Amino acid sequence: MKRKRNAKESKEAIIRKAVELFSTKGYDSTSMDELATESGLSKAMIFYYFKSKRELYEEVLCRVLDEIYEAVTKKSDTRLDAREELNDFISIYIDFAYAHPYLPSLLLKELSDNGSILPEILFSKMRRLFSHFSEILSRGEADGFFRESKAMVLYFMVTGTINLMVTTSELRKRAYERDETLDTCSECNRETLARELGEKIVSMLRSDS
Repeated sequence: MKRKRNAKESKEAIIRKAVELFSTKGYDSTSMDELATESGLSKAMIFYYFKSKRELYEEVLCRVLDEIYEAVTKKSDTRLDAREELNDFISIYIDFAYAHPYLPSLLLKELSDNGSILPEILFSKMRRLFSHFSEILSRGEADGFFRESKAMVLYFMVTGTINLMVTTSELRKRAYERDETLDTCSECNRETLARELGEKIVSMLRSDS
């Protein structure tokens, strides 16, 4: 006999499947009917835990941002060098962006709306991630590795580049197919992007450059 899920397990099953669907299909193309089928729960049960698709979407974004934050802070705890911390931050963000390919476009959309409908809890998650990035730069400056910089500018250079590289993947491939003399980085993988971005940002920040 199939074991009946308890309330906590049911909610977690909904969130896990929602992360998968939103990440691969995007917000607009994900239906609550499909989510119900994929999670093995009724549509009524999903709406019991989440009053709307938007509420579920916000929960998913918060969950992924929490996972990114936990991953980068855990990695920072094992590092003594801010340069390594910065490279780890970039690599981890890239890994999450590639694992959830629609996440970058969803974040860009939220930012393009100037946060007008951004709930406070989601805003606080984004702010916390930036705060950690800023702390890495501050430690690098204090240790003499980095020159003084504007944290927000660097943060948008890193996350903005990654978000755009993921969301423009097909566009860059089409551009290259039409003109192969253009270096659109159409074949760049996550390792190449992490190396290129990490090396350029760290080199730019070097206090002895």
